[in-house]
Amino acid sequence: MQPRNMSMSGVVDLAAVKAAGEAKAKAEQARAQAARQGGTAAVAPSALVIDVDEAGFERDVLQRSAEVPVVIDFWAEWCEPCKQLGPLLERLAVEYNGRFLLAKVDVDANQMLMQQFGIQGIPAVFAVVAGQALPLFQGAAPEAQIRQTLDQLVQVAEERFGLTGIQVDAGADPHAAAPVPAGPYDALLEAAMSALDAGDLAGAVQAYKNVLADDPAHPEAKLGLAQAELLQRVQSADPAEVRKKAADDPSDVAAQIAAADLDLVGGHVQDAFGRLVDTVRRTAGEDRDAARLRLLELFEVIGPEDPRVTTARQALARALY
Repeated sequence: MQPRNMSMSGVVDLAAVKAAGEAKAKAEQARAQAARQGGTAAVAPSALVIDVDEAGFERDVLQRSAEVPVVIDFWAEWCEPCKQLGPLLERLAVEYNGRFLLAKVDVDANQMLMQQFGIQGIPAVFAVVAGQALPLFQGAAPEAQIRQTLDQLVQVAEERFGLTGIQVDAGADPHAAAPVPAGPYDALLEAAMSALDAGDLAGAVQAYKNVLADDPAHPEAKLGLAQAELLQRVQSADPAEVRKKAADDPSDVAAQIAAADLDLVGGHVQDAFGRLVDTVRRTAGEDRDAARLRLLELFEVIGPEDPRVTTARQALARALY
């Protein structure tokens, strides 16, 4: 894929994006509030690169863009040019020392974001400045071209919106992991496990949600919630009836989703994934989106590092495009 330059003046029409004047006002209000609270704390270099999903997009990108330009790298595991561009952008994020934040979006897991930005191919790089989305470039562009584009972005952010970036702790180890937020997680996780042991699935779901309310990226809570919600869905299901409906009518999306849940609970992981990928392939609109979202939920149950999830993500991408 050849790099394609894109104008810095272009604006993507997102529902969450406001007019430029309003965006600038919000950015100024955010900076004023931070100043009243003693300013924004310095971050470690490792915090300049973050993974973003659909659920956290407003918080991690739109809201953060009121204090620092956020560069979005749309990528996928199977995309070879992405493997060249990604590390380069990560290195530049640290080198630019807080003048922009790099947000990485896995398109296989976040198809709605890809559609909202109108992306036709990856890698694709956008920026969000004070709530405004700006297309930067597409493809594995040369480093010199990327630096020039980033310099222009930083200049636009500073001159139009007064965004000078975020403070970086120069003494922090750039390779150190971000600190885990403090919280009463041990007690909450223990409460979730106790609820599961007692068969109180609703209680377990709520306990995991309580953890995620404070720490949305908590891995154990995310996995536990996905598993508890899966068990909750199949708890009252009649397996024979569910499987008969799915077999009798392959076009019944709800039946295929319910059968996929049973497949996974029964340990038939690849059958569950394959059923939903096939459903995505032969449907459209809301039906396709329902099957896709359930498949993403089942990925959470198994875990992103499992090779079966990686294979299924690739199959999902081929089914969608």
